[in-house]
Amino acid sequence: MLKALGLDVHAETVYRGMLADPSGGVEELGRRLGMAESQVREALDRLVDLGLLAASRDTSGGLRAISPQAGLEQLLRRQEEELVRRQHELALSKAAAARAVAEYADLRPNTETDGAERLVGLDAIQSRLEVLTRDLGRECLAIMPGGAQSQASLDASRPLDEEALARGVGMRVIYQDSVRNDPATFAYAQWTTERGGEVRTSPVLPPRLLIFDRATAVVPIDPANSRLGALCTTAPGIVASLVSLFHQTWDTAVPLGAARRTTTQEGITGGERELLKLLASGMTDEAAGKRLGVSLRTVRRQMSALMERLDAASRFEAGLKAAQRGWL
Repeated sequence: MLKALGLDVHAETVYRGMLADPSGGVEELGRRLGMAESQVREALDRLVDLGLLAASRDTSGGLRAISPQAGLEQLLRRQEEELVRRQHELALSKAAAARAVAEYADLRPNTETDGAERLVGLDAIQSRLEVLTRDLGRECLAIMPGGAQSQASLDASRPLDEEALARGVGMRVIYQDSVRNDPATFAYAQWTTERGGEVRTSPVLPPRLLIFDRATAVVPIDPANSRLGALCTTAPGIVASLVSLFHQTWDTAVPLGAARRTTTQEGITGGERELLKLLASGMTDEAAGKRLGVSLRTVRRQMSALMERLDAASRFEAGLKAAQRGWL
């Protein structure tokens, strides 16, 4: 009953026993209470420390129990004083932490200005994502271009995604079709769906994008080089536009569990059509491969197969015949 005041079972038993009958020494008190002598002595020491026992004026070397009204009120006052002291220390700690954060913000390059924060380097990006994921309340929307994701990226994302999904946060992710051919990324996408997330794929994607609770967005500073950093923005207009971009991409993507249609009614796959569009726009094979998330070898193999199907001797002729068939 008195544990909250710092008394364990033995101390409370001895205190109650001495209140009921203050006569007798340690040995007699132990017999009366059914306790070992060592337990009684430890309890007496504890009670003296708490101020519930004081020197007896009747018995030399003896102890007397302080009345509960006086003794327990004294304990409560001590606890209140301790609480005030700890609150004061906590306030000082918070103030010190705030000063440290302010000083750090002045020193670091990743500072927020007008609702936007420039995150320089992968470590800065990862640190910001950890905070944003921890504070997630409803949903996370993500576009992950580039085909197969690096193992380092997957390893960094897994604990964040796992924690958010475990809390019931809605997660929708769009990968490129080419991840279906990458065992590691495809396994990660399946892992996401098994935990309640939704995953779709599309042949071509906009630059990488993360949106947290439709309030904060993170996009790369340079889509061609993620190591240069990212921009984290809370500007409502920008975030709303990015949310709209995500939904437009999501609506045309195919769920991970559904087999992507190999050919359209015109006899060409979605990926092949996108490849033709990219090359027709003047992109090099290498650049087109990056947009599609496939290797240079795959681009050249697919283009060679298209030229054979179109019975074209050159890429220029292949483009003309593709347009004549309505593929472009």
